Amino acid sequence: MSLPTFIFSILLSHLLFASQQCHLILTSAAAAGRWKLLQTSIGISAMHMQLLRNDRVVIFDRTDFGKSNLSLPNRKCRNDPTEVVLKLDCSAHSVEYDVPSNKFRALMVQTDVWCSSGATTPDGNLVQAGGFNDGERRVRIFNPCNGRDCDWQEIPNGLAARRWYATSHILPDGRQIIVGGRRQFNYEFIPKSIVANTFNLPFLQETNDVGAENNLYPSVFLNVDGNLFIFANNRAILLDYVKYEVVKRYPTIPGGDPRSYPSTGSAVLLPLKDLKTEAIQAEVLICGGAPKGSFFQAARGNFVRALNTCARITITDPNPQWVMETMPLARVMGDMILLPNGNVLLINGASSGSAGWEMGRNPVLSPVLYRPDNKIGSRFETQNPTTIPRMYHSSAVLLRDGRVLVGGSNPHGFYNFTSVIFPTELSLEAFSPAYLDAKFNGLRPKIVYPNSMSGFRYKKRITIQVIITDEEVAENSVSVTMVAPAFNTHSFSMNQRLLVLCDDKVKALGNSAYSIEVTTPSSPNLAPAGFYLLFVVYQDIPSQGIWVKLQ
Repeated sequence: MSLPTFIFSILLSHLLFASQQCHLILTSAAAAGRWKLLQTSIGISAMHMQLLRNDRVVIFDRTDFGKSNLSLPNRKCRNDPTEVVLKLDCSAHSVEYDVPSNKFRALMVQTDVWCSSGATTPDGNLVQAGGFNDGERRVRIFNPCNGRDCDWQEIPNGLAARRWYATSHILPDGRQIIVGGRRQFNYEFIPKSIVANTFNLPFLQETNDVGAENNLYPSVFLNVDGNLFIFANNRAILLDYVKYEVVKRYPTIPGGDPRSYPSTGSAVLLPLKDLKTEAIQAEVLICGGAPKGSFFQAARGNFVRALNTCARITITDPNPQWVMETMPLARVMGDMILLPNGNVLLINGASSGSAGWEMGRNPVLSPVLYRPDNKIGSRFETQNPTTIPRMYHSSAVLLRDGRVLVGGSNPHGFYNFTSVIFPTELSLEAFSPAYLDAKFNGLRPKIVYPNSMSGFRYKKRITIQVIITDEEVAENSVSVTMVAPAFNTHSFSMNQRLLVLCDDKVKALGNSAYSIEVTTPSSPNLAPAGFYLLFVVYQDIPSQGIWVKLQ
């Protein structure tokens, strides 16, 4: 959002407040799942989140919100003469949240990280790119450690172009590609390419709806052939980033409504299966969004109902076509999180309006579970609701224990806690899917071998030992999944990926112990090198995950 639009939206929010104080909260008929408030306040709003290999989550918002509710330690202050709000700022705008202890500590970012992107390296470090104002060409690195000294390191001019609302993705060779951003119809690499700094991508200009800009935060997925599937607005391409050429164009989603910011839907690469076959299928699911023109209607005080449809496509098909499905709840600004058992959780967002300052209404408090392997028409299941609206600038990530960490919501320009329809939300809560209910404890596998942080090579047979206390365990009831931890912001989880290691051979060892033989992914095209969460799933009930390093 440009500064003039930003100012206009702030003024507009004050004009609309008097007539919009009453709003509908949508929960639908609840079915399953539990919510728990973890922190009433972490001092900042969780706009961006990334789970790291040490079970800590790096969280940050932006530096031009004004003073946060968390002070920097040791009397540190950020003195930035280019800052547009508070030039001398002794408050934090980033935290490290320790999941096991449910504690957090302040971190210090030196430049504005607003609407930036991120991905982890094969070593498990977080590389974070772009932002606003003085942060638009910065690259920042966070190296996770178990002490209290690790903090952000920044690289000035680490990017060749200004990147605001861009998308990062890990590549098979370990580099990262940064795609798009506001008025950036190109992409670049980290580390920088020696051939050129940026590479043109006209597709982003083609999908740029002038004013609304429905190509911001494009959805990017690594296809199983090594090319990149890139979705923006209502269309998609397959990009050969090595040859700098588009190798396939996909049809427009039926109906033609936009599903990128600010008509923000969410997208996910569905679990990759049958990894030993020559023709592995890859499917993308895109859910929610807002009808064309919703952003401009919201600016006039008319909050149009969000889209209640999902579009699913097999991107590896020679003649791919979108298949439409209907969700039980309309949703804009929702997040889609892959669960360890291969299901998808739709969470957060609103049922009317669009993304942007004060542009959303009618929070959707109930998550929805999507079961991709069910027959069409029986895939959605509404879950129990939270009590906290999670609107614009909310986030969610999967944790190692199978819970989903949820935070954020700041649908206005500053830390506004009063006199706004949806106050700034500083809390963290966790959603526990039904598979974590105590009644399933007897079915829950426990991984006893290998140890967490073990290293795996590509295309190797590995043995996993588990304890399952059920009386009789059938071979076809056990699976092993690997989940790549994602960088989540603005309704998109960058680098989110789940692989089903499907050739499981289960052998009883006695005393409720079992061994499972599986083969690791054969190529970095299927799973780029790095840290993954490995789960054993029995009858849809996942174990607690362990960290493994694919190398």
